[in-house]
Amino acid sequence: MSAPIVIVGAGLAGLRTAEELRRAGYEGQVLLLGDESRPPYDRPPLSKQFVRGETDDTTLRPPEFFTDKNIELRLGTAVTGVDTGAHTVTLADGDTIAYDQLIIATGLRPRRLPGLPEMTGVHVLRAHEDAETLRTELDGADRALIIGAGFIGCELAASFRAAGVEVTLVEPQPTPLASVLGAQIGELVARMHRDEGVDLRCGVGVDTLRADDSGQVRGALLTDGTDVSADLVVIGVGSVPVTDWLAGSGIELADRAAGGGVLADDAGRTSAADVWAVGDVAAWQYDTGVRKRVEHWTSAGEQAKLLVTALLGGAAPTMARVPYFWSDQYDVKIQALGTPAPTDDITVVTDDGRKFLAYYSRDGILTAVLGAGMTPQVMKLRAKLTTPTPVADLLAAAG
Repeated sequence: MSAPIVIVGAGLAGLRTAEELRRAGYEGQVLLLGDESRPPYDRPPLSKQFVRGETDDTTLRPPEFFTDKNIELRLGTAVTGVDTGAHTVTLADGDTIAYDQLIIATGLRPRRLPGLPEMTGVHVLRAHEDAETLRTELDGADRALIIGAGFIGCELAASFRAAGVEVTLVEPQPTPLASVLGAQIGELVARMHRDEGVDLRCGVGVDTLRADDSGQVRGALLTDGTDVSADLVVIGVGSVPVTDWLAGSGIELADRAAGGGVLADDAGRTSAADVWAVGDVAAWQYDTGVRKRVEHWTSAGEQAKLLVTALLGGAAPTMARVPYFWSDQYDVKIQALGTPAPTDDITVVTDDGRKFLAYYSRDGILTAVLGAGMTPQVMKLRAKLTTPTPVADLLAAAG
């Protein structure tokens, strides 16, 4: 019997890749390895519906799915190394598994803030276990401090306010989401959070945390010298790719300045023969020639299709891909099509004080459309992002 296709990482990207292999007619062994004990689950609800207690089930597929599709799922199985010459991976218990093809789908782990003291009530959010702990502690919290106003920080701020908890949201940049969407759009997001009662403090960081005699967090000293009270703290300052287990493998990685991750081509091939990378951990090459990681839910499925097509020797799809992501905050769904960048020219087309629509452009050509509470207006412009579209034409058509 030939060696299996081994997928390391049982998150969304790993699961989608296993599904695509079966959908494409591959009949060989597929082994999906996950280091958590929980079957593959959906992460977006963790900062929203799950932490608010509105849902308990985040499972992506029922147990019978893996049996029906003949996908071997091994949970609680951490991989610690890979020998690309021998075509084997090493497990934490010392066992080795041979592979025919290896797919790296290990995702991310939350970044920590160096120098902060250890104390109870301080958390990050990535795994289901993190969300379970937050949900439990949220029930008894009066005031929360969230460090970092990225998507996770903003979503948690909205969820905590819905639970009646006072929230201080601290962000070193000028606005929430400034590094992703630009300060102009970030200011509109800031307005929404302030309208909901969030104590939003931008341009400031956290110097240290303070605890009571029992070691429970009670607040923080900010870098501007002010002190804030909190009995629950969440650190949401980004994530780093899980690649430490690849040390010594020879598999080429992106440098830290470029965001790290496993370097791959436009179909997921890495620098090592028969080794592929997909999902948040993978720095794929895009049409611009730049290799970058895309940490969005929809891209995991899109990459899985491309990877499996290439792995099985099929022709690459020719349909233009339009990246998409979203974030639910309060009663507003923020959605983006295309590739917004904070350095783009940004034109706010509609703004009613809460909901808004904006066009992003470079050299006059539309690069992205972003809306808050404007789903039809965003989605109808998908086709405009598949060909060069002057943003001036869209503005003229809008009247």
